[in-house]
Amino acid sequence: MTSATPAGRTEGSSAGKTLLLTSAATFMAFLDTTIVNVAFPTLHEDFPEESLTNLTWVVTSYGILFAALLTPAGRFADVLGRRKLFLGSLALFTAASLLCAVAPNVELLIAARAIQGIGAAGMIPAALGLVLAETPAHKRAEAIGIWGAAGSMAAAAGPSIGGLLVSEISWRSVFILNVPIGLAVIAAALRLPNRPATDSKLPDLIGTATVTLGLAGIVVGLTKGGDWGWDAGQTWAWIGAGVVFVAYSLLRSRKHSAPAVETELWRTPMFAAANLTSFLLGAGLFVWFLSGPLYLTTIWHYSVLKAGLAVTPGAVLSAVAAIAVGRRVPPEKQRPVVLVGTLVFLGLSIWAYQGLGAEPEFWSFWLPYGAVGGAVLGAALTSVTTAASISVHPLKFATGTGMNTTARQFGGSVGVAAMAAVFAANDLGKPQAYLDAFLLAGIFIAAAAVPAFWLFTKSSMAQIAETQRQIQAYLKAQAEAAAKQAEAAGPSAGGAAAVDRA
Repeated sequence: MTSATPAGRTEGSSAGKTLLLTSAATFMAFLDTTIVNVAFPTLHEDFPEESLTNLTWVVTSYGILFAALLTPAGRFADVLGRRKLFLGSLALFTAASLLCAVAPNVELLIAARAIQGIGAAGMIPAALGLVLAETPAHKRAEAIGIWGAAGSMAAAAGPSIGGLLVSEISWRSVFILNVPIGLAVIAAALRLPNRPATDSKLPDLIGTATVTLGLAGIVVGLTKGGDWGWDAGQTWAWIGAGVVFVAYSLLRSRKHSAPAVETELWRTPMFAAANLTSFLLGAGLFVWFLSGPLYLTTIWHYSVLKAGLAVTPGAVLSAVAAIAVGRRVPPEKQRPVVLVGTLVFLGLSIWAYQGLGAEPEFWSFWLPYGAVGGAVLGAALTSVTTAASISVHPLKFATGTGMNTTARQFGGSVGVAAMAAVFAANDLGKPQAYLDAFLLAGIFIAAAAVPAFWLFTKSSMAQIAETQRQIQAYLKAQAEAAAKQAEAAGPSAGGAAAVDRA
């Protein structure tokens, strides 16, 4: 019979290894949402025959698939097994990264980025499920915080890592970076415990397909509207078809036993408000992150490395502010963090729109604009994520987190599409195109203040507190019943409990 101590060491070792590997995979997935932004100017140089509008699909194709498949991927993890989906998705992401690196044309690069998005969407919920399953209950909050910080660290490291790789090697090295890391994580993850599947119902494949096609259709229409014309039938045919597909998927999800989108969660007002706030914050964030390096390289004639370093302070302060708010500001006091942050960012955007020009002004203008903007966005995003996570039942935590991330990623795709329309209407060799994009980012961020009024309200917090009290009482009763059953069963119960812990 195995003693309790070795079992504890085994569980602790498994939990630590799982957290390390899943954090590494999460870092890669979120790194690829920011690192490509710095490579964008060089991509434009290597493919001069492609319009900037078409090149934005290198960013957008990843974001759409990542956003649309996050929620159903959580159920796939429960059906196929978390380790199996994690390994398969990581292998797909790694192979797609290699394909991106060797892509001879933009069309293949965009397709490979879409495949990367599919792999990333599978990795995230499977990774979180593995962390929750392998970590002892009393350490789960800490583990989730460390796992979530990997995404913030990726956003902070993306510009500088990307700038260094692109300037010293080429934009292709941005994708090659994923290959050795991905292979190393796969090799180590093969030794993780293989827990049985916890569900037998596959997610609604038709609903998943229609919501994916719908999101893509809307973004195609918004992205190409500047080229086709906003009064063109083709533009509105794509947007209209996208809306119809999304609406059909949502209606289907309301009645399906394994829905593609857990629409039931939107009945909680704070969760619905958090999703809408995340959508608008994501739209502004993606516009800001993508237009900044383009402005620095095109108008101020910075090198790619210098541009990456120039936007790094904002990304770093975003991560620092996110961690500080998460650790030091209680949830009931976080609504002002979002409201004040969005208004401050709008003020910064107006200041940049009126003051930035063709002459470099890094210390007096760009640094405070980027640093303060990054800090308020990081703080606001953390508060919104907190609102989404505490407003759902703990058994729906992964699904709720996935839906909130979906909202932010889809918002980012819509934001990039809107930015492409702004670029199409301007001369990209002059500052005005980028100043318009900075103002657009500020408008998206400021709009997020409206749904943010419904976050952390007294009624919502009271309802959440009561739900948490009922859950704790239920878990306590379950634990007491299990303890009595184990005591009655004798010494062998401890070993069975260790086996069944996950």
